[in-house]
Parts: sequence; structure tokens; C-alpha cells
Amino acid sequence: MAEAYIIDAVRTPVGKRGKGFAQVHPLDLAAVPLRTLLERHGDRIGDSANVDEVILGCIDQIGPQAMDIARNAWLAAGGSEDVPGSTIERQCGSGQQAVHYAAQAVMSGTSDLVIAGGVQSMSAVPLATSNVIAKDLGFPDPYTGSEAWAARYGDEQISQFRGAEMMVEKWNITREQAEDLAVQSHERALAAQAAGRFDREIVPCFGVTADEGPRTPDREKMASLQPISEGGILTAASASQMSDGAAALLIASEAAVEKHGLTPRARIHHLSARGADPVMMLSAPIPATAYALKKAGMTIEDMDVVEINEAFASVVLAWLAETGADPAKVNPNGGAMALGHPIGATGARLMTSLLHELERTGGRYGLQTMCEGGGQANVTIIENLNAGTPAA
Repeated sequence: MAEAYIIDAVRTPVGKRGKGFAQVHPLDLAAVPLRTLLERHGDRIGDSANVDEVILGCIDQIGPQAMDIARNAWLAAGGSEDVPGSTIERQCGSGQQAVHYAAQAVMSGTSDLVIAGGVQSMSAVPLATSNVIAKDLGFPDPYTGSEAWAARYGDEQISQFRGAEMMVEKWNITREQAEDLAVQSHERALAAQAAGRFDREIVPCFGVTADEGPRTPDREKMASLQPISEGGILTAASASQMSDGAAALLIASEAAVEKHGLTPRARIHHLSARGADPVMMLSAPIPATAYALKKAGMTIEDMDVVEINEAFASVVLAWLAETGADPAKVNPNGGAMALGHPIGATGARLMTSLLHELERTGGRYGLQTMCEGGGQANVTIIENLNAGTPAA
């Protein structure tokens, strides 16, 4: 099978909802990494029309995020009008799935250069805005009224918050364990910022130069927070932050690498996606990781770095318990509890950070996974082509 290479990966800082990017139009936010890729590689690629397609993840495609934001952001970035764009929605995994579609297009031989990533402005379009508007217009939620769904799942409440607490119960996770992980996430993120580990991957923009989420943990304040769900143990501290941000990767075929004189930084070694219980919703990274490792003929010990989205602490803790992964290799620079979760962009943000951490440490293989609405999970394994040589 043909190879798909990562040529470059960049992102904006992740802004806190209502803070640094609050007044930035989502198109302008998404245009930042797209424009950066063009500026960095335009001399080799030549006319930006040589890009075959732009694919971005984004949920709540309404208002300023509507009308195919991938296409519009590309045009806002100064890209050729000849290049089409498509916007996809796989809940939290949208940005990662965008990378999968790009890699699959390149591997199939139907495309040679694809830009993939994601964007989300939770300041401009709050989470679940489309559902709120639909209810105001008198429409039922996505499940109510479906006889086929009811026949299979009854009237089970479908909620990420319920799913996260169901995982707490199944894996016997305590509030102390969840808050320990939250503290670790912030401490790792702050240490990474202090050491400049994110500098190579971030493009400062609109006056924001660094991720706004990380803060010095306060265990006493954490302990005073009320659970998100009545009777639960998860709080705002042990859940991901609502955020704004964008990220993008340039994916190229072997032919494009040779034609344009590009230098690949990593190879897409494996990509897959699997599903699990849609009611528990958030446990799919566990079977998806097992499936991916088996398909790739690898073990979790082969992974030098793992990025798993910290949607809730229970997701990561359950995954660690089932996979036996070395916690030191998992989210080594913090995760979404500290850095934030701009939903449509997070998959591409994680991939960008994964690549840079592999390069920084000289590691060879990295695995990325994340829980997604509907009980789904993507898994991507990438190979650092400069393994053994830590970045300066």
C-alpha cells in the first residue's frame, strides 16, 4: 500500500472560552494554521492549487461555523479557489478523522497533497448550540421518536456526563484518583510551557501566544467543587475545558514528496476506528486501542508516546487500567483538563503535539486515541522518521 507522510503540523494556542479568542471569527482562527502551512511550504509546492483538498473537523456547524468552514477558511487563508474543502463531524474525534480521511485519500492514490485538521470556537458557538436551537424550534433530540432506536436501547439517557460516571462505576474510580490525574495534567502542562516544549508547534495569533488553560492546581478548591452529575464524583476540575482553537497537518504521498522536494517528518503507520456501547459512550478507546495494536502487530509497550484525550479523568484512568500503558508516556505534556478541548480541533491538536513530542524525545512510535459521541474512537499510530535523534 502507498504511504502517507506528515510533512508538517501546526496549531494555534488553545484559548479559554470567553478569553483570548473570544472576539475572533472561527474562519480567521481556522485560517491561521492553513496560512502557516502555505507560507512554510509554498516555495516547494508552488501554486496552492496543487493542494488536492482541505478537510477540517468542526461540530456545531451553525452560524459562523456553518457553510463548510473548511472551504471558507482555506479561502480566508489566501488559498487557491481551485481547491475544494469539506467539513466533517465525528464529535470529539472530528479533527483526528479528518487526518484519517486525508491519509486514506493519499494511500489510495486519489490525492497527493491534502491539508487536514480542525477548528472550534466555543466562544462563538457554545457547545450543543444546534441542539438548543432545534429544541426551541420544537424538534426532538436526536434519539427521541425513533422506534428502531427505542427497540434497541429503550429510553436510556444519552449523555457524555452520564457515560463518564458509568465508567467511574465500572472501573471503581475514586474522586481522589480523578483529581490526582487533573493535578498531574496541569503540572505537566505548566512544566511543558516553562520548558518551551510547545513553542515549535504553536503559531501565536490575535495576541495569544500560549495555551490559556493551564493553571497552578489548588487541591482545596478542587475538593470544594460540586459534581457535574448528581451523585457523581467528576467535577469541572476532572473534565476537559471548553476552548477555542485550530490545528492543521500537511499530508503528502510519496509522489508529492519527490515532486515537490518535501521532507517527511512522520509516516502514518496505522489508522482505524471502532465503536462500543453508545450509552456508556466514552469507553470506545479501550477496544479501539486493542483492535489497532492487533492490526498493526504491535503492543502498547512499542509506543514511545501516547496522546489520549482527557475528555474526563475517568476515560484516561479506565484506559490505563485496561491497556497497562506506562503512565509516564501518556499525555506527557498534559491533556485537555489543563490545555482545553476545542472539540472539532482537538484531534488535530493531539496529533500535532504527538508528532512534536516524538521529535523532541527521539521516540519512534506514537499512538493517539480519543473518545467520541456515539460510543466511537479513532486510533492513529505514527512513526517518527527521525527516531533516535532528539530535536534540538
